[in-house]
Amino acid sequence: MNRFALRDRTDRLDAQTQYEEIVRILTTQEFPWDIEQALSFALFRTYAVPSIGVLLHETGEFTQRTQKRYDDTVLILDTILEHGMASQEGRQALRRMNQMHGAYDISNDDMRYVLSTFVVMPVRWLADFGWRPFTPHEVSAWTHNYRALGRHMGIQEIPETYEAFAAFMDDYEAKHFAFDARSRAVADATLELLTTFPPSNLAPKRLVSLFARSLMEPALLDAFHYEHPSSLSRTVSRLALKARGKFVRYALSPRSEPLFARGRPNIRSYPGGYSVEQLGTFPKGCPMGRGRTPSSQS
Repeated sequence: MNRFALRDRTDRLDAQTQYEEIVRILTTQEFPWDIEQALSFALFRTYAVPSIGVLLHETGEFTQRTQKRYDDTVLILDTILEHGMASQEGRQALRRMNQMHGAYDISNDDMRYVLSTFVVMPVRWLADFGWRPFTPHEVSAWTHNYRALGRHMGIQEIPETYEAFAAFMDDYEAKHFAFDARSRAVADATLELLTTFPPSNLAPKRLVSLFARSLMEPALLDAFHYEHPSSLSRTVSRLALKARGKFVRYALSPRSEPLFARGRPNIRSYPGGYSVEQLGTFPKGCPMGRGRTPSSQS
């Protein structure tokens, strides 16, 4: 297959009405590894906001059942990605996600912030390390897709453009990134989990941790009180990812079949299968969130 065949396919789709198909192609065929990495680092950023990181710590899910919590999050989003938000499966996944979020008092601003990291981080990652960046057409579709997801989640005042999402995310982080030992514990547990994912599991954990920290900005490192890697470590890590991008561009063909998250070796909690309705947490006695009304379709 022509190296740019999938880009040509996304170019023929309408970014405002066929955004789910464009995102499905980008995530499961064009950039499956890159988007997975970008969204993993997006999660790290959310922990650095104490109102988010502390809540995740208090639930115990990210520190005591890290693998399951990771799998549940990925599989719920994977169901929406594969089947679409309007499908029966997609509605079930959205309902399950909204039930979990609705059990806690999460501010609309924190919800908007988490959504913004899912919009912005893959675009920035691919611009830096991908075998090619998103096209403007793909950025538009990516943004429309997450705006629609945010509406189904009942998030209010969703930014209207990618540029607005990026500005909101950067401003929110500048105002809210701060150290909290509980947020640090969540970040540590997630980083420990990432060291077990293939092929990282073949390398020493200290080296994997150093590589991950070398890709984090100083403000994010400071929020976790992580030691700053040397400029050499940063340079080597970034050059390694750029070299991988060159290899993918010139040595590999695009995927002919989609790779959904359930088929990845990172997902390990459900060897016997799963149902979407049983994924995630089922907290009891938690205060309901204020200010967010999930879409009736979810």
